[in-house]
Amino acid sequence: MKVKYNIPDRHLKMIICLLLILAIILSYWQVKNFDFVGYDDQDYVTENSYVQKGLTVESIIWAFTAFHSANWHPLTWLSHMLDCELYGLNPGAHHWTNLIFHMANTILVFLVLELMTGKIWRSAFVAALFALHPLHVESVAWISERKDVLSTFFGLLTIYAYCRYVDKSGFKNYLAVVIFLSLGLMAKPMLVTFPFVLLLLDFWPLKRFQIKNDLFSHSETTTCYGSKRFDQLILEKIPLFIPVVVSCTLTFFAQKSGGAVQALGSLSLKDRLANALVSYVNYVLKMFWPSKLAVFYPYPVNALPALKIFGVVLLIICACFLAIRTANKYPYIIIGLFWYLGTLVPVIGLVQVGEQSMADRYTYIPLIGLFIIVAWGISDLFKKWHHRKIYLSLIAMMILSALTVRTYFQIRYWKNGVTLFEHAIKVTQNNYKAHNNLAAALNPKDLDRAIFHFKEALRIHPKYVTALCNLGLALYNKGKYEEAALYFTKAIHIDPQKTDTRMDLANIYFLQAKPEKAIPEYREILKTDPENAMAHYNLAYMLSVQKKNDEAEYHYKEALRINPKNEKAHYNLGDIMLKQGNLKEAFPHFAEAIKIKPDFFQAYDKIGLILLKQGKFDHAKVFFSKAIQLDPNDIEARKNLKTLNQTLSTSGS
Repeated sequence: MKVKYNIPDRHLKMIICLLLILAIILSYWQVKNFDFVGYDDQDYVTENSYVQKGLTVESIIWAFTAFHSANWHPLTWLSHMLDCELYGLNPGAHHWTNLIFHMANTILVFLVLELMTGKIWRSAFVAALFALHPLHVESVAWISERKDVLSTFFGLLTIYAYCRYVDKSGFKNYLAVVIFLSLGLMAKPMLVTFPFVLLLLDFWPLKRFQIKNDLFSHSETTTCYGSKRFDQLILEKIPLFIPVVVSCTLTFFAQKSGGAVQALGSLSLKDRLANALVSYVNYVLKMFWPSKLAVFYPYPVNALPALKIFGVVLLIICACFLAIRTANKYPYIIIGLFWYLGTLVPVIGLVQVGEQSMADRYTYIPLIGLFIIVAWGISDLFKKWHHRKIYLSLIAMMILSALTVRTYFQIRYWKNGVTLFEHAIKVTQNNYKAHNNLAAALNPKDLDRAIFHFKEALRIHPKYVTALCNLGLALYNKGKYEEAALYFTKAIHIDPQKTDTRMDLANIYFLQAKPEKAIPEYREILKTDPENAMAHYNLAYMLSVQKKNDEAEYHYKEALRINPKNEKAHYNLGDIMLKQGNLKEAFPHFAEAIKIKPDFFQAYDKIGLILLKQGKFDHAKVFFSKAIQLDPNDIEARKNLKTLNQTLSTSGS
């Protein structure tokens, strides 16, 4: 096939592009007033110090070397950094960046399809479905899903570059394909199946090879299957697997290190395969009837019914049989179906990443294949009808109008974390994660409701460690220390590596002045996190309560080695040395405490006491007076000043 680049009606294409952009703006304009939703947004933006620094050398190096958020996607990090560089933490601006990429992707879907097929209106309809379908709201309205719209942008540019290569083969054009694919993979590894997608496009619409009219007949129709030409097409794709393999390897290690990949024992291969097959059909059902869409779909608690799985398998087999059977007459069916089935493979759940059974965002690229079947299928269905264009126009308007309204209302749930997870709870059952995340969004503004939903999450999933930790923190903030300690203990029992939770538990014992319970917890923390300055400090304090001053001194010094700006550690270490009679070493610690915190009245009192012991009465009086000035109720300083005055009176008399 000779790919056409000179569009006969450029004005029409421009009008269509403008209409697509306008339709997206009308549907999505409200995102400018939306907030961060608190679901991954803290990891990607609001609590990520590297991202908030913007495009610095340090941040850029981190983007390419870190396995943060159980992913390796440096281009996504750079995109978020650029947003912070330009807009700070203005959520509306971050949302609009996602929306701009969605607009660009929509235009690319239209232009690339029209370029390959020459069909303006069918390509425009596919692009409109892509732009306005409610299943795509999650990818666009969720700031943390920047990786989705960004990787798709480069994925579509990969196809465009491939079209140029098909039209005029050469190293430069092929290199462009490799570069765009690599950039897409660096935004999200969703594009790992794209070499196969390009092979599909070789059959249709690029028509670089053909198959028999009927694969199940004995006709002698010429075919290129198994021929040298088809082998060449396969060999042509092999260099594209280099970035794919690199991306897969890095992503697997990133997700494994981040705990995102579920252990094989937690979900059997049989259960994963069953869920994957059912999800394939569920996505199609939601494409045609997009209701009860949620940000999180819980994994089925019980095994899926065997009859349901059998029905799904039969349906998929029949669809593939029909697609292959009609491949020559209706090539878009087999291409659209295999596009859908193939591009979903990385996220269908055979390698279970996360706890969800399925996710709307996973359909952002795959649905393009089904949209192609719909657009070309409807056109062929009305091929022999009179007034065909009128019927097709009416049908398209009805479908797109319905999708626009549904999308408009679906977007509203993404206003903030509360509205998002309240809706998820409403439209799903036993959604423990939605309860937990709703509670997190409510905490600390509405502690009572937050505690209720944390407990609901644990009612559904009693061993949900995140909810155990969050409930413990909520109860801690409520002042219910004993109950909080109970939930922290349960979480640690399930996951002993939860250092943060062990720290929270130890801090409760610290506040309750229970050194016999706090000390073992702090020691356990320091085994896995020896650079934890707060654990060193709190352990030192508890040891000093037990009069174990030598060991306490060691941990205070460790705390100050890690964090020299801890004025309390300086003060307490100085106090130990003062009690030991080591005035020379105690003095600089009290002085440093005052330097860090100029209104640290207790430190002034201790320096005055040292000066008093050294016989420097005038200087001591200055420090005692300063302590009293900073805190008139400082009994210790008043007592020391009184002692000083008595000493002066005695010596004067």
